Amino acid sequence: MAIDGDNSPRATRQHDIYRPDINRIFAALAGLIGAAGIAAYAGAAHSASPHLGTIAPILFIHAPAFLALAVLAKINRAAYFGGLVLLLGLMLFIGDLASRDIAGDRLFPGAAPVGGTLLILGWLIIAATGLRAFDFRK
Repeated sequence: MAIDGDNSPRATRQHDIYRPDINRIFAALAGLIGAAGIAAYAGAAHSASPHLGTIAPILFIHAPAFLALAVLAKINRAAYFGGLVLLLGLMLFIGDLASRDIAGDRLFPGAAPVGGTLLILGWLIIAATGLRAFDFRK
């Protein structure tokens, strides 16, 4: 399907990038991650949990990122990959810290470093996606 009557292959490819289900999932994740951040702050204020105070700001930083990804993913396909890498990294990093508080043990050895590395990689993919998706010369 072409955009604005343009039947070129490039216009068709750009239109195919838009996947509303994934964009809705990223937007919903933004809300869930933000809610988890509030819950972590509340838990940190009312418990002796050593990691909830670390978890809360990390969640709050990533909530608007997923909201932005819901929009950016409409423009550039690499944003989907960046979002998935970010989500996996967040799950491993936060999951490991939460597991230490809840279960008293790590998620698995190396979960937090792997998760942190994936978070860094995800942010770098998103940065590259943003530079490629937007023409700042206009």
